[in-house]
Amino acid sequence: MHFRSLESRIVTLFLVLIVVVQALGLLVIWQGIDSSAHGSIASELDTGAKVFRRLLDQNAQKLRFGASVLARDTAFVQAIGNDANDDRATIESALANSGRRIKASLTMLVSAERKIKVSTNDAQAAVLEKLVLSMLDRAERFDGANGIAIVERRPFQIVVVPVRAPLTIAYVVMAFPIDAQLAGDMRDISSLQVTIMTRDAAGVWLATASTLARGAILPLTVQMQAMPQVPNGAFDLELDGGRYGARLLQIGQDGGQMASVVLARSIDEATAEYRNLKRLLIGLTLAGVGVAALASAITAKRIAQPLSELAVIARRLEKGDYKGQIDFKRNDQIGALAQAFDGMRDGIAKREQEIRRLAYWDPLTNLPNRAQFVLLLGAALEEAARREQPVFVLMMDLDRFKHVNDVMGHSFGDALLRLVAERLRLQLVESRHGAAQVARLGGDEFAILLSDVSLERAQAIAADILLALEMPLSLEDQAVDIGAGLGIAGYPLHGASVEALLSMAEVAMYAAKQRNDGAVVYDAATDKASAKSLSLLTELRNAVEREELRLHVQPKITLGDGAVVGVEALVRWQHPERGMVFPDDFIPFAEQTGFIRVLTRWVLEKSAALCQEMAARGVHLKFSVNLSTRDLLDQDLPAKFADILARYQLQASSFCLEITESAIMDDPVRAQHTLERLHAMGVDLSIDDFGTGYSSLAYLKRLPVDELKIDKSFVLNMERDAGDTKIVRSTIDLGHNMGLRVVAEGIESEAVWRLLAELGCDQGQGYFMSRPIPAHQLADWLAQWRSPLADTVPAE
Repeated sequence: MHFRSLESRIVTLFLVLIVVVQALGLLVIWQGIDSSAHGSIASELDTGAKVFRRLLDQNAQKLRFGASVLARDTAFVQAIGNDANDDRATIESALANSGRRIKASLTMLVSAERKIKVSTNDAQAAVLEKLVLSMLDRAERFDGANGIAIVERRPFQIVVVPVRAPLTIAYVVMAFPIDAQLAGDMRDISSLQVTIMTRDAAGVWLATASTLARGAILPLTVQMQAMPQVPNGAFDLELDGGRYGARLLQIGQDGGQMASVVLARSIDEATAEYRNLKRLLIGLTLAGVGVAALASAITAKRIAQPLSELAVIARRLEKGDYKGQIDFKRNDQIGALAQAFDGMRDGIAKREQEIRRLAYWDPLTNLPNRAQFVLLLGAALEEAARREQPVFVLMMDLDRFKHVNDVMGHSFGDALLRLVAERLRLQLVESRHGAAQVARLGGDEFAILLSDVSLERAQAIAADILLALEMPLSLEDQAVDIGAGLGIAGYPLHGASVEALLSMAEVAMYAAKQRNDGAVVYDAATDKASAKSLSLLTELRNAVEREELRLHVQPKITLGDGAVVGVEALVRWQHPERGMVFPDDFIPFAEQTGFIRVLTRWVLEKSAALCQEMAARGVHLKFSVNLSTRDLLDQDLPAKFADILARYQLQASSFCLEITESAIMDDPVRAQHTLERLHAMGVDLSIDDFGTGYSSLAYLKRLPVDELKIDKSFVLNMERDAGDTKIVRSTIDLGHNMGLRVVAEGIESEAVWRLLAELGCDQGQGYFMSRPIPAHQLADWLAQWRSPLADTVPAE
């Protein structure tokens, strides 16, 4: 009987079940036995704790009685009352004799003034003095007191009895060791193992006396030391190869030290009477397992034999043989199973066909999907390698499809994709290349597989496809104008594997979309640029985290009087290897990748900190910060800006946010909504590089702006170019007519300054006043600034 057969598994199942049931029964019984034993031990330990406390109290009463006898001795009392030197020897003798009689390790006499007068052990007396003095009041009230003291890591029972005549004239103090004799007495009474231990202020345990075997004392100390805290209640110990249930009984504390008694009971001894019962249970379990094995083997044979025949039929179905008939007739569950096999055969065949279609075909366009295209491309490459023929992959991504999808809805977008797929098929048929394979890779991305064509032919087909897509698509009474970016990669020209060709075609496709250049053939240089861009993005992210960015500012001056009224905040990158990286080298890339939002947030944060610092010095400046297209499209920007203002306790009027005309016109509706929310907060808005964009004045008039900045390209050559001067004059007049403040950039000479002032320009900035300077140098620059005008006034 093989283990893999149903018969063996049925037998195994029965055996496992009976073994598990029997094992669980044994486990429950054993746990019950152990639980009962532990319960009995816990009860014994609780009783033992009470007995030990009673024993300790009885011992204290006995000791207290012995001390009281001495305290009431007439001669002893007279000797104390006389307080003569001759009587000191009498007192010492009486204390020593009484101490020996009741086995005290220390006796001493404390005067009514609470000074130790006589002691049989001066060293111990000095250690116990503080504890004894604290017990005198209690001894006075209750005609005696007792306590626990720890001397040299060993516990002692202390008894204090007043000497009255009739008033208290002294106190008799006796100390009795809590040692092996007391532990032995407890062992005789309770049959428990007793260990007396102390724990010093540092948490170190020491066993001072024990009824345990000598070899068990050290393991006990080690295990007590390993406990994270002093145990409260019962706990287990492993001592000298045996298990013990134990309980810690605290009997006293002295100056951070603790005296305790560990009561222990052997678990092995407590459970010894149950061992025969365990053996009987094991025997019964083995007998039950044997009977179950025999019964299960007979039952399994009756079930498994007819199923073996059905297994042969199932293997035929597994191999895809759905045509054979199942000739198996029985009127029981096995017969019903055979009929179910027959129905399953037809169902599997149909579902397998449907699954293959869903796995390898796009249900929307009925084109092969990415998985199928990968298989087709792999087969084409194998065939091309064998015949030494070229293969080309055309990868295409639609332009403006996301916009169409967002505006017209997803159902419209799906219908548009179906039209594009149909147009691609028709175009390939018309170009007499019907053998080409078209696939939808996902989203608005399509791919075309061309076998046995030249590069020139592939480019011609790509041009025909792009030309066909330029014709508007008619859908739901809407004419949709849609284009595409198309990349070309081929074997063996560019790569030899499926992954390489798809990746290269994708790189070429994105290059085509960036250049707006129709179809682009893969170029290794483009791929390197992509890798470089990815590296730059990683370095830029690290630059923010590693604080490599630096804030620079360029002052803005009132041209009429030379007063400094604000600064423009600029970012610089202090690269650890490249040195200072200027904005032109990374800002455009940040705008492309969307990382510009992180940079804008950083500049706003640092500008707010600097604005707060300057305001604390009494210098109030307006900080200008540039916003990009992506910033304007961020509907959360006003909330983020408000959070920064609140954290630095600044007014919105302390900032002027600059935007370019092109940034506004990329999405005028969303941009205007963002600008209106910012303007409502009280922040000034400025149109940067005015005159270089392509926006309409009618639209600009509706924007909530406060300032126009004339682009430096018009300002730099004003002295020599009358045309630039006219443009600047017109811009200034336009700005003032619209009620806006006008700022000129790029002032590099005093003559340009004076010319702008004559034209009525309000403010200016440029290298003539100051190059961009590190933020921490702004205060020093303000202190040194002097206007070149004759009527210069001190800077604010």
